[in-house]
Amino acid sequence: MKTISVNVSEPVYDDFMEHAQRTDRTAAELIREAMDLFRKERIRPRTSLAALKPLNLGKTLRTFSSRDDLLGEMLK
Repeated sequence: MKTISVNVSEPVYDDFMEHAQRTDRTAAELIREAMDLFRKERIRPRTSLAALKPLNLGKTLRTFSSRDDLLGEMLK
């Protein structure tokens, strides 16, 4: 783990200390958790496939029949 020094305003520090005491945790734990959350949501967000919107690539060139070999068509 890397040790860092951070300057924060008194109100922010006081809020973290009060919350740490209420939840029986250390301020360092809360700050690590906050940094991890920021990293996951803002720096390295992960999007599930279900959340992706489909692309519109235009109209189809031709329709497939039930006898068409789709795998063969995709590999061309």
